[in-house]
Amino acid sequence: MKIGEAAKASGLSVRTLRFYEDEGLCVPPRAHNGYREYCEWGLQRIQVIRTLLDSGLSIKLIKEVLHHLTDRPAGPDEISPAFLGEVTRYRDRLAQRVALLAAQQEALDTFLEAARNEFSPLPQG
Repeated sequence: MKIGEAAKASGLSVRTLRFYEDEGLCVPPRAHNGYREYCEWGLQRIQVIRTLLDSGLSIKLIKEVLHHLTDRPAGPDEISPAFLGEVTRYRDRLAQRVALLAAQQEALDTFLEAARNEFSPLPQG
């Protein structure tokens, strides 16, 4: 399928698919006329890339591990300790942000509860 069809099938824009290609993340083969030719494997790879980017991983980290996730099953010894360390550090930073956001949400809930109690209409009697 051509790039427009792949964009529609993946739910991404043509521009995004070209960006993935420019970054070396997903480089589809070209037909004799020069058009990109996406296949089911390419669409699956695009979804993996989107998921990893949505989770906050950098393109650099995704490039390092992508072939393990899409080309063949990866054993634990095939993924570098440096990559695992980067992902672990990212996860830890993410956990800290989640904890901070939870604390902020709790503080807002406390404020709203107090504000509602203070400004609720007095019972008429």
